[in-house]
Amino acid sequence: MPEHVPAGRAAALARVALAYIIAVAVAGVWLWSGPSTGSLLLDTLVADLLATLVIFAFSRYHRNSSFYDAYWSVIPPLLLIYWWWQGPLGFGDVRTWLLFVVVMVWAIRLTANWVSTFPGLHHEDWRYGRLRDDAGRWELPVDLFAIHVIPTLQVFAGMLPVYVAVTRPGEGPAWLVGAAVLLGLGAVALETVADLQLRRFTRERRPGQVMDRGVWAWSRHPNYFGEFTFWFALALFGVAASPSDAWWLFVGAAVMLALFEGASIPMMENRSLQRRPDYQAVIDRVPRFVPRPPRTVRG
Repeated sequence: MPEHVPAGRAAALARVALAYIIAVAVAGVWLWSGPSTGSLLLDTLVADLLATLVIFAFSRYHRNSSFYDAYWSVIPPLLLIYWWWQGPLGFGDVRTWLLFVVVMVWAIRLTANWVSTFPGLHHEDWRYGRLRDDAGRWELPVDLFAIHVIPTLQVFAGMLPVYVAVTRPGEGPAWLVGAAVLLGLGAVALETVADLQLRRFTRERRPGQVMDRGVWAWSRHPNYFGEFTFWFALALFGVAASPSDAWWLFVGAAVMLALFEGASIPMMENRSLQRRPDYQAVIDRVPRFVPRPPRTVRG
């Protein structure tokens, strides 16, 4: 980190906030006065990528890619609001208000959790450093694409059902909207409980102790399962708006599942095994992803 950058937590959060204000402003300028692609969806994708490049510039300047962390939860509500504003449904559409509530509850909780646990610019998510170190001379493009651009595209894919839901009149059954609301809020509740339990365990644990209590006794990664369930709920909102598009509206949720199962979970588990050998006992007993009662391991 450059020597002239303040390292205090409050100053660090202010600097991150400044990065996001500039990023959103750049996206807004593009949407307001930039050349139109003729497609609301494509216009917002370009704006999203431009904002990502702003965050990437801050990440490189501060040598800390955790500048991007909050992007995951900050941008989706802005996309929803812009699409809703530009779409034909108007602000009296009840289904869209329900979707808005689910997305906002998720975004506020996830962003607040990040803010409350971010210690300052001296800290960076360990996975970013490992990715860059493994890339060698390709470190810069890996930082740009693997840590910034690809996650932006993944989140945008997850938001495609939201675009459908806020730009098309609902044709599906009303019960499906209710199911999506309950599933989405339930996912947020699960993530909240998992984070609170993990935070309490982190404060009280003994050296080498592994987390296998509460919801963590039913899934080794309940937070990831809750996150996937949230994106699945968004897909249900899209299906409720346009049942004929159901065949592709779950693509975003599938992308999230691939991210968790193919990258995030393996990296977390390998690190846990390296740092705490007793974690193998948790692997043998506790389900990997979908919560269910733990297995009985016979000696």
